[in-house]
Amino acid sequence: MGKPADQIGEAQDGRRKRGDESRRKIVDAMIALVREGQMSPSAAEVAERADVGLRTVFRHFEEMEVLFREIAEVTRARILPTLGKPYAGATWRERLGELVSRRIALYEDIMPLKVAGSVLRFRSPFLMQDYNEHLRMERRTLKQVLPDNIVDDRDLFRSIEMVTSFQAWRRLRQDQALSLHEATRVIHRLVDGVLSGVPARQQAP
Repeated sequence: MGKPADQIGEAQDGRRKRGDESRRKIVDAMIALVREGQMSPSAAEVAERADVGLRTVFRHFEEMEVLFREIAEVTRARILPTLGKPYAGATWRERLGELVSRRIALYEDIMPLKVAGSVLRFRSPFLMQDYNEHLRMERRTLKQVLPDNIVDDRDLFRSIEMVTSFQAWRRLRQDQALSLHEATRVIHRLVDGVLSGVPARQQAP
């Protein structure tokens, strides 16, 4: 005689919960390894950190693209709440200052994950797509705080976009080995320098 339907359902729920827990541990392990400086951890390293079998890693993520998607979702979940907060500044310059401060905090938090993605994106269609979407997101949020006349000045807008980008932050923090305080000071000085050439007639709130 077979098991009652409720016992079968409980067993399936138990397996599903264990599977979800293993999946979460694998993603957390991958993120932890990347944050520690291992830009491309092997499946064996992920399995060891997650305290699961190597077969479990491959069973949940038969293709690394799937794991990359999971990590991108975790990264996006950290970014979106900050991006969605309203700005308090009364003028566009004040709002731009808030945007720069928010970006610095976000860039510092997700830098290891973004750098790992940059290393791997040329052999991962998903990571390349995610990289380009991040660029579009940076552009969109910047346009939201700037007046139309600044956005319409293509060279000026591109200059602001460049100095407030993740690439600029990564170069200061990694390539130039600046401290958080030093890199923050440089970014604000770059933004001020770009805006110093804006004619007074373009500086209305």
